[in-house]
Amino acid sequence: MKPISARMRHFTALLVALLLLQGCNALNPLCGSARPAPAIASLSVTTITFAQVQQGFLLTVNGSQFVSSSVVVINGVAQTTQDPSSAQLQVTLTTALISGPGIANVQVKTPSGTSGDLGCSSGGITGSLVLTITS
Repeated sequence: MKPISARMRHFTALLVALLLLQGCNALNPLCGSARPAPAIASLSVTTITFAQVQQGFLLTVNGSQFVSSSVVVINGVAQTTQDPSSAQLQVTLTTALISGPGIANVQVKTPSGTSGDLGCSSGGITGSLVLTITS
């Protein structure tokens, strides 16, 4: 049996140390597939009428770190987004989603990536912004 070289022992120790780092995407090269946590900044409007909802209102959610798998969440229900970009997501509000005047809580959710078992933080859900629906 061949003895392990000093170089191989150093490499192995470095690899084990990197695997044990928790939540350190910047330092852990194995976190490359981790998705960033989204950040929500504003809505294109904060108040709309229920008549606009009945017509199918296109709401734009502005923020950052959106990825192709990010979705808009309205009152806890994930919605299909249109034309996603890293800074904007759009969703059409209809009566199937909003049944009358009131408020709607709007969030953005990014599902976790595939490297969560390596100590990498991945994805997440934003805080809520409020959209008011008037009669």
